[in-house]
Parts: sequence; structure tokens; C-alpha cells
Amino acid sequence: MFRLTFPNKDMLLPPHYEEMKHLLHTGASEEEVQQAIHKIRLTLNPHPAGQLDKNVPELNGKVLEGMQHKYNETVLFFPTQGQTCHTFCTFCFRWAQFTGMKDLKFASKEIDSLVSYLQEHPEVKDVLFTGGDPMTMSANLLKRYIEPILEADIRTIENIRIGTKSLSYWPQRFVSDKDSEDILSLFSNVANHNKHIAIMGHFNHPVELSTDTVKEAIKNIRATGAQIRTQSPLIAHINDDPVIWEQMWREQVRLGCIPYYMFMVRDTGANHYFDTPVAKAWEIFQEAYQNVSGLARTVRGPSMSTDPGKINVLGTQEINGEKVFVLEFLQGRDCGWVRKPFFAKYSPTASWLTDLEPAFGEKKFFFEEPGTI
Repeated sequence: MFRLTFPNKDMLLPPHYEEMKHLLHTGASEEEVQQAIHKIRLTLNPHPAGQLDKNVPELNGKVLEGMQHKYNETVLFFPTQGQTCHTFCTFCFRWAQFTGMKDLKFASKEIDSLVSYLQEHPEVKDVLFTGGDPMTMSANLLKRYIEPILEADIRTIENIRIGTKSLSYWPQRFVSDKDSEDILSLFSNVANHNKHIAIMGHFNHPVELSTDTVKEAIKNIRATGAQIRTQSPLIAHINDDPVIWEQMWREQVRLGCIPYYMFMVRDTGANHYFDTPVAKAWEIFQEAYQNVSGLARTVRGPSMSTDPGKINVLGTQEINGEKVFVLEFLQGRDCGWVRKPFFAKYSPTASWLTDLEPAFGEKKFFFEEPGTI
């Protein structure tokens, strides 16, 4: 938990650490320090997976800032007041939201634009409120974003999701805060409008599930008709151990949550410190998966959220004398890619899609061929 919330020197690449150390020890001006920080941040891939140039939607020729529409059925919305967190995870792939780099930040107050966009795009079935953490907002603020969708009675919208780590960092949000009852009432209201509400709970270690308060929070949320689906990246130095995942999935199921995703750490920020090779990630997933009951085997992974889509590692195999990774798309920019298996050369060190090469002498993966998205 300490590594999860407190930076250490190894989270900076050695040249970056030495550069900052030199500036601070030689009495550089605040302006020089901030310029160096900004320069370093720009080298850390602040917006992976085409977030700035491929996923931003338009309505009537207007770019809708603070929204993402990568997959046909799901729109992400970043409410302005929810672009902060109860604390900042050191591995977070959305670190650019919190560093004062306004040109790299997603945020929107325009709920009317979201409603209009949803009315124009019947292929969208899910709205995901994300951040930051939407649960840092008061109940009244959160209502201003969710209730207009309910009142517009958009029949094609089936699910409302909220991505949050508040169940770990501030479960009091659903138990004892002054507007906890209003939050829970809002969740019930979604269900009463024949929409499903899913709380996408971020838990990175089983210790986060151990307090009486988090258990009461989970019970209160489930009583509204909402479901809690749990997800986490596989994080070196924090949870890169199959026993940890086995314990976490078992306890989540016992508490009534649904294990959903094991992600790979994204290729951004301090990923050199946190990432795990694909081969090791698969071994960890497989060992943990084999030791839980079918109720926990709803979980998928290890999954990479890449530019072309969410790619799941199905395992390794030897085919015609060549050892390969077997992969598939769980989500894709082209929905025709979903569940389509493909193969990459086995590598003990590769930790991301861009580190992998096509197997069997192919020059490109199928989704890289001319004419694909």
C-alpha cells in the first residue's frame, strides 16, 4: 500500500532522477525545475492508446472534449468536478489528469452534449463515468450528470458505469458521509429507470477488502440493485504474486463482487518500474485462476488496453516447432476483431503489444494491414 500511494526514486528513470537531483542540489530556479519536470512528463507517453487523436468524438462538427468513444457500445465521460482522486496511485495511467498539464487533461461540464450525442448514436449501450474518480463528487453534483440521461429516456442506453477506487480509499462514501444516503438513493434511481448500474471497483491488493467499513459499503451498494465489478492491473512490487490474486478474487466473490479484469500496466508513466513481462503475467494469472472456483472465473486477463483495443493473453503454445503467445481481442476499434485469435512470437521479456512480433514469419499482425482502422 505504501508503494501504491507514495513515490520513490526508482519510479523515475535513472537519467530523469539524476537530472532532477542536479537541478535541486545546484539551486536551480523554480522556473527551471518546472520546465525540466514538464519535459520529462512529455517523454512518459501521457496519453496512451490514441486517447488524444483517435478516441475523441464530435457532434455536429464540434469536438466533444472530456469524452472518449473508442468502442462502438461504450462512451467514456470525464465530469469536470470528478477529475481528482482520494489519493493518487503511483501506477495510474491517467496521471496526466492530475499534474496541471491542462492541454493533456480530459474534462467536461457539458452533460447536454453527452445526452445529444447518445441520442444520435444508438450503437452506444454503456456510459462510463470516469476520471479521476467521479465518487469524489458530492451526491448533488453526480446527480447533475446522471439524472439528465435518465430523464432523456434514451432507450438504447442500458448500462451506467462508474469507475472508482473509493471503495478502497474512502468506503465511508457509501456508509457515513453526510450524503451517503443520497448517493445510494441515486443508484437505486438508476435501477428504477430500468438501467443497470455497475460500480467498477478498483482493488489492487486483498488488504483493501479487509476493513469492516469496506464490507459495509459493498453491502450498502449491492442493496440498491447495483453490481460491483472489480479490476486491477498486475503491478510489479505490489501484487505480482498468484497467491495475492487468488486471495483477492476469493474475497471479492465472498463479499458479492464480480471479478472482471486483470490488466497489464499500461505503457505510460513509471511503467518501467511497475510492468510485468507478458509471459510472467500469464503464469501469475493461470496459477491464480486454477485455484479459484467457477464463481471467480468471470475474470479476464491478463489484458492489454492498447491502441487497437483490449488484447487478452490466452496463453502460450508450441505450433510447428515455434513457441508463440496466443492472443485475442476482447474489444477492438473494429468490432469484427473481437474474439479473433492471433499469434505472436514468444518473448520472455516483452511487456506490451509494441514489444511483440507476429509469429510464423508474418510481417504484420492482421489489424496492422492496409485498410484496417
